[in-house]
Amino acid sequence: MIKKVYKKLSTAEKNGKKIGLFRTLCSIFGGLIIAYLGMTFLAFILPGKTEESAIIAIMFNTLIWVIVSIYIILSPTRLIALLRFSIPTFVFIILNYIYY
Repeated sequence: MIKKVYKKLSTAEKNGKKIGLFRTLCSIFGGLIIAYLGMTFLAFILPGKTEESAIIAIMFNTLIWVIVSIYIILSPTRLIALLRFSIPTFVFIILNYIYY
């Protein structure tokens, strides 16, 4: 069963013009989660008070969301899209845990 799931996730789309629902959802929600985790991490590492750093982080939030979403959605397979979402998410969760 695991081999079937892995094979289905690692197979490229038949039609290159279709993006697919899975990659679209990974892109939207993955980009959002990574952008917010990055924003909180940026608020912690910038010098000064957290309130002042939060303003700079909020300004960059939408730009980062778009960049990360495009990075995820342009992946050739579903597995790569899932990895492009999950690995940065876990990295930012660990970094936020360390700095908080």
